[in-house]
Amino acid sequence: MSADPLHRAGTPQRGKTSPPPSGSTASAVEVRRSDRRRRTVSAYREGDRTVVLIPARMSEAEERRWVGVMLDKLAAQESRRALGDAELAERAARLSAQYFAGRARPASVRWVTNQNTRWGSCTPAEGSIRLSHRLQGMPEYVVDYVLLHELAHLLVPGHGPGFWRLLEAYPRTERARGYLEGVVAAGRLPHLADAPGE
Repeated sequence: MSADPLHRAGTPQRGKTSPPPSGSTASAVEVRRSDRRRRTVSAYREGDRTVVLIPARMSEAEERRWVGVMLDKLAAQESRRALGDAELAERAARLSAQYFAGRARPASVRWVTNQNTRWGSCTPAEGSIRLSHRLQGMPEYVVDYVLLHELAHLLVPGHGPGFWRLLEAYPRTERARGYLEGVVAAGRLPHLADAPGE
């Protein structure tokens, strides 16, 4: 599978942009068809979307199947590159130093698999931060935002004005929040297979 946009053969025909299947970490999928592409299918991340390159002659059913296959392959590649707990703790320390002058010092930072309704949590009394495994494979700026959000709770409890002032230092706060809202919204959309006429 090629992740390089330079492998586009011919002039690609822009396809439709669709919401991803449930569980995907990208906010949208764009299918691009090419007359010069004969057999190969490839996919790559482009910002907040996933681009899937397919032959122009491919049927709609084949397209749906290959989009699912390629999303699964990308997710598998990204999960292999996911940070471990030690790297996550190092990242939290770097973010605290960069944005909070090192004042937020968690005792532990780790991934957990039991948070399905929130992206992260913090217990200030223990100094522990936990991030949902669902963040693994998401863009780094999104993981950084969630880490900073939880680090800020070590300094300011609740979500009052002082809390949000701390997060203003991170330039991608709004973008990361929008990304996470998009993931939540996409999870509420009906699956493509359930659409009428399929």
